[in-house]
Amino acid sequence: MSNQPSHQPPPEDVLEIRAPEQFAALAHPLRQRLLFALGQRPATLSQLAAQLDAKKGTVAHHVKVLREAGIVHVAESRQVRGGTEQYFQRTARRMLVAEPQAAGTAAMLAAVAQELDLAPGETHLTLRHLRLSPAKAGELGRILAGLVDEAEEDAADQPVHGVLVALYQQALPAVATPAE
Repeated sequence: MSNQPSHQPPPEDVLEIRAPEQFAALAHPLRQRLLFALGQRPATLSQLAAQLDAKKGTVAHHVKVLREAGIVHVAESRQVRGGTEQYFQRTARRMLVAEPQAAGTAAMLAAVAQELDLAPGETHLTLRHLRLSPAKAGELGRILAGLVDEAEEDAADQPVHGVLVALYQQALPAVATPAE
């Protein structure tokens, strides 16, 4: 008999991030890493603490913040040695940030930087600026999203790889106005 209960995929395919409490919940690198960890299967606080090399109380606090924001839920509970063990899971397979906010974006990028720093294998990180019409930028965005969504996963015993895709229009430099 397995120590881990069987689990279902997250109840939703996409969670659209819009509420202030959701943005606040995403504005911490450890919460981002928790979401990465919960991307494959549900886990207990102890499992998450061990996986992320963090204190169980710290993990419990951050999972509570994610739960209150509706980003994580209890997927299953079971009785063990006189107590209740809870398995937490993301509420959606992926999240769509409708209007990214600086704090959440900074936290996500900081969490990705930590993941890259700890990655045992070869990593690929590329930043390129392209001149694209709005139509071409929209098409590229659809292609990138399709590549990520349609990627076939291997068996559960294979390593997990993170994929971060961003497409944004570069802000124009501020134009200094002459003093009057």
